[in-house]
Amino acid sequence: MTETPAKPGTTGAVWPELFLDTDTLVAFGIALGLGLLVGLQRERTAVRLGGIRTFPLIALFGAMVARTSQIYDAAWLMAIGLLCMVVLILLGNLERLRGEAETSGVTTEVTALLMFLLGVLLVVGDKTLAVVAGGTITVLLHLKPSMHRFAQRLSENDLRAIMRFALISLIILPVLPNQTFGPYDVLNPFKIWLLVVLIVGIGLGGYGLYKLVGAQAGTLLSGVIGGLISSTATTVSYAQRVRNNDTALDLAALVILIASTTMFVRIFVEISVVAPHILGQLAPPLAALMAVSVAVCGVGYRTISRRKYDIPAQSNPAELGSALIFACLYAAVLLGIAAGQEYLGNRGTYLVAMISGFADVDAITLSSANLAGEGLLEPATALRAIVIATLANLAFKAVVGGILGGRALFRRLILLFALPFCAGLAVVFLWPQP
Repeated sequence: MTETPAKPGTTGAVWPELFLDTDTLVAFGIALGLGLLVGLQRERTAVRLGGIRTFPLIALFGAMVARTSQIYDAAWLMAIGLLCMVVLILLGNLERLRGEAETSGVTTEVTALLMFLLGVLLVVGDKTLAVVAGGTITVLLHLKPSMHRFAQRLSENDLRAIMRFALISLIILPVLPNQTFGPYDVLNPFKIWLLVVLIVGIGLGGYGLYKLVGAQAGTLLSGVIGGLISSTATTVSYAQRVRNNDTALDLAALVILIASTTMFVRIFVEISVVAPHILGQLAPPLAALMAVSVAVCGVGYRTISRRKYDIPAQSNPAELGSALIFACLYAAVLLGIAAGQEYLGNRGTYLVAMISGFADVDAITLSSANLAGEGLLEPATALRAIVIATLANLAFKAVVGGILGGRALFRRLILLFALPFCAGLAVVFLWPQP
């Protein structure tokens, strides 16, 4: 460890040269996240020592002890920290061991230990880290009623969705090999599953928003939530609703358009994650297409009633089966683009984009952006592939809406999709290469 001279005002102790590095932030963030995950599960048990606040605090305490032991180069501090936790657990269970009332937890005791360590870090360590940790602790303590209500409001299905996401992201992902396999050397299991985690995470965020607002929401929010979870599933749900209900045709068509417009938000997020350095090249035409769709949504929104109504029940987006299907689809698109480029050039890529776009836009967006980011595909080709996939997806939704919702819904969808579709064609054929 690099050493620096003693700071002014000290007694001559040797001070480590420290800085707030990314690894430290990641470690504390993971500790907080795992603590919340375990605390959420323990919150729902009948007998518990701690819950949704105590376990994150304990995880932060462990991370703080480890960090402090690094600063002092004293591994014995971790033994002291472990001893403190054993004492707290015994004290927290004392009433139950005596056969008295169940303990109320050890949140205050853990907080006291944390504040001691924060004081140490403020003097000898990373002040920024100490401030961030202190703010996090304060928020956890302040949000006690809200966090307990949130944990108790979750159904068993909701908890299973969270646990499945933990399985997908924290258990499966780390054990996958991070190297390429197969034909064309484009299949990387770790990267493929990492993008599965991204897609499931976006969907789970939309599902969380749905649970937050409940089944009652306005037209705009219904479309946004549906688009975040699955715009295709939203199309199917609303088309089935209006099959025998002509009064809701305009509402259903507009919600489907809003959900399809939200697809652009997903596209921007996905490109930002897999190939941020080409986002500046792809963003202007995609933003123009999104602006056209938003304008059409605005016109449609002003022409219908703004009343609230029930959002169709949303399915859990963290199903392991759905994740596996997306992983296979993404891998197939990667192989398809590579093969298409070899045998048909850019036309092969566009053909794959059109076919995959009927089912899903995420796979072609992630694959083409990823290949463009690695220099295996021209950014202009990636852009056109993404736009072609969105156009194919719009056409697919119009057809599905017509089959499930009837001709009246099909006509309304064609009317709403016409301008965004023409704008997409203009980008494909007329937009200058980035």
